[in-house]
Amino acid sequence: MNEKERLNSLEVALNNETREREFYLKNAERTKNPVGKKMFQQIGDEELEHYERLKQLHQKWEKQEKWPGTVPLKVKETVVKNILVDLLQEAEKKPEGDEDDLEAVRTAIDFEAKGAKYYADLRDMVSDPKERQFFDLLARIENEHYLSLKDTEEYLTDPASWYRKAEHHSLDGAP
Repeated sequence: MNEKERLNSLEVALNNETREREFYLKNAERTKNPVGKKMFQQIGDEELEHYERLKQLHQKWEKQEKWPGTVPLKVKETVVKNILVDLLQEAEKKPEGDEDDLEAVRTAIDFEAKGAKYYADLRDMVSDPKERQFFDLLARIENEHYLSLKDTEEYLTDPASWYRKAEHHSLDGAP
């Protein structure tokens, strides 16, 4: 992958992060379900942070025409997986999700799967260790979003099974 292709890849990533953030914020505002609202808001906030880091990287790369050494290339780890875990403590207070929530979650699952693959592909196409590490981190975070959204999909489609799985972390055979 040459320099121009790498810079173009960052531009694609910037556009994707912007579109995804808008989608998450729109759905955070739309949903009546507090869990959905919190989850969509959290992922939207994380996508904004990804956008900011990618934007800094893009600007410095454009000026220097190489991977910059001075951009803060770390992003916060995702905490979205904790949202459903917190649900167990307040389960009886939560209203049901609606079909729009389920559709939004399924759309988001698709976004995150594509995002994880995109960043993993970028990681695999570059040789600079810092660059590989950065794209690997983004791929892993997008994958965590994906897994959390799959968990949310299960919660919305089959709450009883989701609660059974969430409440029983393991069966160890102990009395």
